[in-house]
Amino acid sequence: MDFTYDSETVALRDAVRALLGKAYPSSEDRRRVVEADPGFDESVWTRIAELGVLGLPFSEEDGGSGAGPVEVSVVAEEIGRVLAPEPIIESVVLAGGLVAAAGTAEQRADVLGRLSEGSTVLIPALLDSGQAVSASGEGETVTLTGAKEPVLHGARADELVVSAVTDRGVELFLVKGDAEGLTRTGYRTHDGGRAARVELASTPAVRLGEQGDRSATIEEVLAAARIAYCHEALGAMEVALSQTVEYLKTRKQFGVTLNTFQALTFRAADLYVSMELARSTVMWATLVLADAPERAGEAASRAKAIVSRTSRHIGQEAIQLHGGIGMTAEYSVGHYTSRLTALDHWLGGGADHRAVLADGIRDHDVLEPLA
Repeated sequence: MDFTYDSETVALRDAVRALLGKAYPSSEDRRRVVEADPGFDESVWTRIAELGVLGLPFSEEDGGSGAGPVEVSVVAEEIGRVLAPEPIIESVVLAGGLVAAAGTAEQRADVLGRLSEGSTVLIPALLDSGQAVSASGEGETVTLTGAKEPVLHGARADELVVSAVTDRGVELFLVKGDAEGLTRTGYRTHDGGRAARVELASTPAVRLGEQGDRSATIEEVLAAARIAYCHEALGAMEVALSQTVEYLKTRKQFGVTLNTFQALTFRAADLYVSMELARSTVMWATLVLADAPERAGEAASRAKAIVSRTSRHIGQEAIQLHGGIGMTAEYSVGHYTSRLTALDHWLGGGADHRAVLADGIRDHDVLEPLA
């Protein structure tokens, strides 16, 4: 497979890198932004929209650029490189992907158009908490009752894409951020992000698209989001590894730099091998998503499983090879590890996806090696 980016993709990567690098030149700048609500920089969100990033995967008819998973993956890696807190993957890949896949032509043009221009923050609310969300009523407008948690950036959302149980299965609905009966309780996450508990009490909502079970659509969009989050992890791992190697080259012990010690050099080499194996697997999954989306679910699980293992390896080793400074809030490597840990558990951890892949083996015939 050819993993080389074309000139347009390289230009996109460079533009996003320049924008996010200027917005978050250091971990101190990021920490200052995430300490205040809503947990990201609204002006950066606007500049990202002006760059065309928020409309990348949507058709031109819906206000987007008509780009594919490769372009989205490039953006995701740049997010990971600086730990940018803006909810780009949540809004564009997850919530926007659901609207693009299930919405009517009018809904797509309206919702995705506003998302692409940066005038709305669209957030998915898919994970039930305690009381599963159910829908009452028929027709386009219904009411929803139940709770969703965690909803990443749910307290800031201008509009929510909510999954709810109906007689037909799981359907999708649009809920305005100021809707009656909607309560959002926001809180900080360990990686500096934001999440919320979203409670709905006979909250008015508009059905997304036609009536019918949307379980398959949700799984397809979740697969795309998992791959995008894997690319974000790649960006974070690349920087954590680079910082660790640089530290080994400059930090002195017993009068010599740490990279003089062969055991530490071998450990750094192991990190590089893990990184490159994860990169090739994730890029392969991206190409599967682009060329054979019907296989994206399995590809996403393979990518998530190996990124889970690799992110733990790189994150934990990066802290240990840095020593005590790696545990301080003033040094960035701990923040990268915290974000990698959050990405590991989000939308299924490594163990979950290994179980999914193992379950698929049952479709194969049993091989008797001695027959």
